[in-house]
Amino acid sequence: MSTIQPVILTAHQEVLAGFYTELFGAEEVFRVPAEGPVFYLGLRIGDTDLGLVAKPEAADGAAPRMLLSIAVDDVDVALGRVEALGGSVGGAPKDMPWGQRVAHVLDPDGNPLNLTQPIEPSGVQPPGQ
Repeated sequence: MSTIQPVILTAHQEVLAGFYTELFGAEEVFRVPAEGPVFYLGLRIGDTDLGLVAKPEAADGAAPRMLLSIAVDDVDVALGRVEALGGSVGGAPKDMPWGQRVAHVLDPDGNPLNLTQPIEPSGVQPPGQ
């Protein structure tokens, strides 16, 4: 898993997945949920991870359409430093069933970031498990 991962918010997840697969040889490495309509699709291109998040409202072209997901040692500690450094916090961190603790923040320029920390998954198995 990459420390910093670009994530594209898209209303056309299948089209983008095909684009990155055909053009760059991307391989699917993760999907949530495993069955049914996909919310999150994880692709790997070389040694880099790329996330595609299904977001129907992204079709109107309104920003933001991309965010960075940044792995940290402790989401709660990092979150406590965001506002002092000029950023803003979008709410309390949440434990996700796929095995990440996630907090949504904005950097001082208003760019969206996800702070992530690995935790024990609750029901979603990573690929190959």
